[in-house]
Amino acid sequence: MENALIAEWTLSKKLIFRFFFIYFLLYIFFNPNGVLPYVDDVYGWYIEPFHTLVVWIGAHILNLKQPITAFTNGSGDTTYDNVIILLMMFLSIVGMIVWSFIDKNRVSYNKLLYWLMVVIRYYVAITMLSYGFYKVIKLQFPFPSFGRLIEPYGNSSPMGLAWSFMGYSTGYNYFTGIAELSCGFLLLFRKTSALGAVVTLVVAGNIMAINYCFDVPVKLLSTALVLMSLFLILKDVKRFSNFFFFNKQAEPANLTPHRFKAKWKNITLSSIKYILIAYTVIFDLYGAIDAEKKYGGKARKPPLYGLYDVKTFIKNKDTLKPLTTDTFRWSKLAVSNEGNVLIKFMTDSTGYFAFKVDSVKKKIVMHTYADTVHKYLLTYDSPKKDSLVIRGAYKKDSIIIGLRKMDVNKFLLVRRGFHWVNEYPFNR
Repeated sequence: MENALIAEWTLSKKLIFRFFFIYFLLYIFFNPNGVLPYVDDVYGWYIEPFHTLVVWIGAHILNLKQPITAFTNGSGDTTYDNVIILLMMFLSIVGMIVWSFIDKNRVSYNKLLYWLMVVIRYYVAITMLSYGFYKVIKLQFPFPSFGRLIEPYGNSSPMGLAWSFMGYSTGYNYFTGIAELSCGFLLLFRKTSALGAVVTLVVAGNIMAINYCFDVPVKLLSTALVLMSLFLILKDVKRFSNFFFFNKQAEPANLTPHRFKAKWKNITLSSIKYILIAYTVIFDLYGAIDAEKKYGGKARKPPLYGLYDVKTFIKNKDTLKPLTTDTFRWSKLAVSNEGNVLIKFMTDSTGYFAFKVDSVKKKIVMHTYADTVHKYLLTYDSPKKDSLVIRGAYKKDSIIIGLRKMDVNKFLLVRRGFHWVNEYPFNR
């Protein structure tokens, strides 16, 4: 094994290494994902010039029909992100060519490969740990909201369908979360890194498949995680092939770390390693628990929280019948989150509105997100348990709405639960 490490590399191997060395480091530079303390704050500072550069590239080199105005946000697959990938590939090719001319006599890059593997291992590990904690705490995929429960099935987007599927089952969130956490912890240590790379390839491959097949805009990141996993596996590909495919003896991996001559450097590096691991685990776990209290299942419920069925609707003293052709009359009211509400109309169309409730004065201020100037001023009261009456002005008309809170446990999706024994398939 030691001889293999110092053997002369072929030209193709050196070219491939140079390309991916530059590409992976550029990818981490443009997508730090909070792998180091305060790195996202630093990222916000150094990324601004690239926003300007990418907009210029899109307009003058790629001749895009529409200017780039959206940058990385909830979507990691914006036009900007794709142009960044093209820029990275271009820089990696140019860098590989220049590097090859400057360093053409180099025999191998064993030491540089070792440190690149370390960087990639920690980047992938910390990313997987972050995702894993947010699944175990059940923040990424919450249970389907009231709006989801009353939304016509066919109106759901592919991503919305995936979120509902994942969010329905707490157990499946635990399963996928523990799988991602396992990837992270296995990759953090040299002795388990080979197994970690294989497990990560499977887990990240499944994430990538969901993103591609359900149009989830995290395709670029998940693809990068799969590529990085494959890169980590390459050094052990012969051993894996001998064991799994050729029924041959697989030699043990060379896990000897690169050491510095100065003892204090090795101690410092080891200390930084364990501090980083502790920071990552504590920071991610604390962040997930804190987010659960603010936004997750343990968050404070907003006033009027619940799903309501509209029983009566009076417009300008005229009672509107529940006709499915009526675009004005409400059918359902869903209050799931602080500050907004979903209204389902008789035509089955839905709309989200800003919804501020003053529970002391029993007043509601509501407006569309497209028009924040024109506000609807409403009042409410609860004459009976689980009932609600809303009065006020809506679209220049006076309204009085009688609503009854619905028992969401009556929804089949909510009440069906788990059954070990099923005499017949229950597929509805």
